[in-house]
Amino acid sequence: MLQGFYRRQRESGVSKATIGVVGTGLMGVGIATQSALHGYRTIVHDVDPARLASVAPKAEAVLDELIDAGRIDATAKHAALARIETHAQLAVMASAQFVIEAIPEVLELKHRLYAALTALLADDAILASNTSGFPPDQLVAPLRAKERFVIAHFWNPPHMIPLVEVVPGTATAPEVTQRTADLMSAIGMEPVVLAKAIPGFVGNRLQFAVLREALNIVRSGAATPDVVDRVMKASLGRRWGIVGPLEGADMGGLDTFLDIASHLMPELAKDEDVLDLLREKVEAGRVGIRSGAGFYDWDDAHLAQVKEGRKRVISRG
Repeated sequence: MLQGFYRRQRESGVSKATIGVVGTGLMGVGIATQSALHGYRTIVHDVDPARLASVAPKAEAVLDELIDAGRIDATAKHAALARIETHAQLAVMASAQFVIEAIPEVLELKHRLYAALTALLADDAILASNTSGFPPDQLVAPLRAKERFVIAHFWNPPHMIPLVEVVPGTATAPEVTQRTADLMSAIGMEPVVLAKAIPGFVGNRLQFAVLREALNIVRSGAATPDVVDRVMKASLGRRWGIVGPLEGADMGGLDTFLDIASHLMPELAKDEDVLDLLREKVEAGRVGIRSGAGFYDWDDAHLAQVKEGRKRVISRG
């Protein structure tokens, strides 16, 4: 069934496969912009007219950030915007060879969407979910062609964070997994394929393991949030952009790491008590940048500092 997909991908220029995106939040628009920037006709669907109208300005903001960082020019920006189409009718997805679902993390909503898509999608089309939490085998229940479903978990924002975790389900055809990874590479991302689905996949498990220890350190009074973040940005944040934690262990010597770990690991946070610190912030209405305050007070100076850091990262490509 995928022969038509392969044929269209082998053809060049305007014959590239059409990519569909369902969802118009920051992730959906970020994915759509990345796709369009790399030459793909990209169709975006949402049932809310106001959200559909927000796609163009959101995409333009992403592209302007790339221009500001020296990654693209105005010609590339306008070409990318011209490749993005917005549609209020889900039926447009019948013309897509690859559809990415990027709607809220509510299982009932996803199942309702998949039930509608299963009657629309072409026989050679792949359906991918950008979910960060649901396992593939839980998502595929409404689908007839379970072998053509896969998770493609992007990180926010896609134009700055290239990782896509490609996670097949037990029914996913191997060629679907490979085709998805190939397409992610073609739109400028860095795909990794998991051998099997685990809760949180790989990236979020690592992220939350670090967050648990960061919360533990702050809660213990050993360091302020600012100190914890400065330590990360001035040390591990830089190192992990060059070598991962397992490469670093090899380079430092596994015997050395074993000695240190034997003493240190028993002292690390292992439970969920650290979540009380997050609960205190949330209950106080300090939910982060959205409310203007979290662990930090997000004034204009702090926002400008983060914006400048984003620019440096994006300019490196």
